Amino acid sequence: MRKNTSRLLAIAVTAAMAATAMAATAGPAAAATPSAAAVSDPFYTYDGSVSLASLAPGTVLKTRTLQYHLLGLPTPVKAIQLLYRTTDAQGRPAANVTTVVRSLTGDGSKAVSYQSFYDSLSPQDGPSRAIAGDLTLGGLIPNVEALFLVPLLSQGYNLVIPDTEGQTADFAAGPEYATNTLDSIRAATRSAATGMNSDTSFGLMGYSGGAIATDWAAALAPGYAPEVNRKLVGFTEGGLLVDPAHNLKYVDGSLVWSGVIPMAVIGVSRSFGIDLKPYLNNYGLTVYQQLEHGSIADALGHYPGLTWKKMAKPQYADPNSVPAFLAAVNRINLGSAPTPTIPGYIAQGNGGVLEGTFGNPPGIGTGDGVMVAGDVRALARQYCATGNGPIKFQQYDLLSHVGVPVVWAPQAIGWLKDRFAGRTAPSDCGHIPAGNSLAPEQPASTS
Repeated sequence: MRKNTSRLLAIAVTAAMAATAMAATAGPAAAATPSAAAVSDPFYTYDGSVSLASLAPGTVLKTRTLQYHLLGLPTPVKAIQLLYRTTDAQGRPAANVTTVVRSLTGDGSKAVSYQSFYDSLSPQDGPSRAIAGDLTLGGLIPNVEALFLVPLLSQGYNLVIPDTEGQTADFAAGPEYATNTLDSIRAATRSAATGMNSDTSFGLMGYSGGAIATDWAAALAPGYAPEVNRKLVGFTEGGLLVDPAHNLKYVDGSLVWSGVIPMAVIGVSRSFGIDLKPYLNNYGLTVYQQLEHGSIADALGHYPGLTWKKMAKPQYADPNSVPAFLAAVNRINLGSAPTPTIPGYIAQGNGGVLEGTFGNPPGIGTGDGVMVAGDVRALARQYCATGNGPIKFQQYDLLSHVGVPVVWAPQAIGWLKDRFAGRTAPSDCGHIPAGNSLAPEQPASTS
């Protein structure tokens, strides 16, 4: 395994360099086109022989074993992929895919559920597709993330890597990210091929979009999957989306991250089955169409100075004047979600000016370029006040969203190692600076 992981690490470094070069040369808002093989791959389709509604969440529907690919090239590492039953954002049964990578130095007693930050509105960009060998622009991110995965494999952890956004790529739908993640763990422990079972202990880990899945999974586990929650040793995350309504105001008009505004509009619409197009002007509809199947690579830096107001019809210049949107963003506000019952390590940057986000809205403040630091502090304090799991919190004032993972990931792996070893979790409760109000958004005043 040592030889295989060393080769995987070498390929991952090459992948990171290639991904950086490819992203830098990508044309404006040019969504990557998936290969015909990716679109037609029958593994992702459930045949419906038994109604999904009659199956328990986490039921394994299909299994296959293949080579772990990086940048479309096979590596010596084997991966097991599972099609499993889960639940979407509207509570409907759905089928999704997760990938399991077994550590040859481990015994299957411990595993890390790693949530990717592939952030895309195209299901073809999911980590399972990249691992299976398909290569898209948006799918470059899961290739780069092998840099985080190799150290975990070498330390004896099995890896479970769910397609957190599901098969319709419901971007930013936190509750659905959670069910996809928790049912992925259920499936992994029910498949004989993975070497894991109901006694396997799990840690949750994710950054940015992966942090959305990680935090929501930790929050919903006690109610949605209590048997999984009992096996969780802790969650670690960085660059977290807490209150989406705040984030939209923070990135409004930014140079790089403003493209997440239409991505969020599309993701919220898709996730909860609402139509926000009637509220958009002609320019907003054009941007919507450009990004409808795009990834974060298609959005970053391609819409400098974009604001909600530029996309909306005049009477909807305040997003809080759109009832459907208001209801949706309040549903994905972590401040209104349950508190995790397990220890957590939360990291957040606050150097957003480095990435061209200069906003400092009243009551919201600054952040790492896309995520609001005050929101993350408030959530960490809320967890301290209402939970029974110690919270370690770290804010990097000089680092931006892209910079934090470099310092967070090694510390996160070390923190998880201590949780698996049963050591007492550190706590910063009582020392976390005050944050923002996470109260639900209210309708815009019509006076």
